[in-house]
Amino acid sequence: MKLLLISNSTNYNEKYLEWPRPFINSFLNEQYPEALFIPYAGVTVSWDDYAEKVKTVFSDFKCNISSVHKEKNPIEAVYEAKLIIIGGGNTFNLVKLLHKENLMKIIREKVLRGVPFIGWSAGANVACPTMKTTNDMPITQPASFDCLNLVPFQINPHYIDFNPEGHGGETREQRILEFLELNKNVKVVGLRESSLLKIDNNKMYLEGYRNMRLFEYAKTPQEFVPGSDLSFLIN
Repeated sequence: MKLLLISNSTNYNEKYLEWPRPFINSFLNEQYPEALFIPYAGVTVSWDDYAEKVKTVFSDFKCNISSVHKEKNPIEAVYEAKLIIIGGGNTFNLVKLLHKENLMKIIREKVLRGVPFIGWSAGANVACPTMKTTNDMPITQPASFDCLNLVPFQINPHYIDFNPEGHGGETREQRILEFLELNKNVKVVGLRESSLLKIDNNKMYLEGYRNMRLFEYAKTPQEFVPGSDLSFLIN
């Protein structure tokens, strides 16, 4: 497998997909002139606009984007894809439509057979066994929380440690610990913004500019710096 799982698309006051551009460029390495984009996580943006936005960025990498929502046969489009990209937005809507269009199983099969996959935010979340560690509000109901199961751990994108003064709700860490209490055998990667996971076959590395936090049931969370070999999480 060849995966690029990105925590977030855009940092404050930056252009769209600006910070991960060098990592995407290196991942593509001018080997993929075409890609299929899946915009289903987009809710407050039209899929036409979303696809055009992504197409503009990827044109800099000499990669032409087609969007699955424009295809007469989405299943066939996934079968023929040489590179699959899933953008961020609302994970509940994304998972609902991937199941509704019967694409979840097919995408998994394609990626396991070697088709590269890039996903950011919700698009990274769906690479996991389930969507249970999303940050999103359940604005719609998927048929199942099951996702692509391309990696054997969960990702919490946009992971933050900050807790505003006077805020009485749970921190992100507390929410993850709740998940672990009911899913004791599952590891959770707290993927901070400006960071990503790069997977190439049986190797996985943390790339980007921020540390990653690893959560396991009944264990003290561990911090990993960019460049860390995280292959133990997938082997």
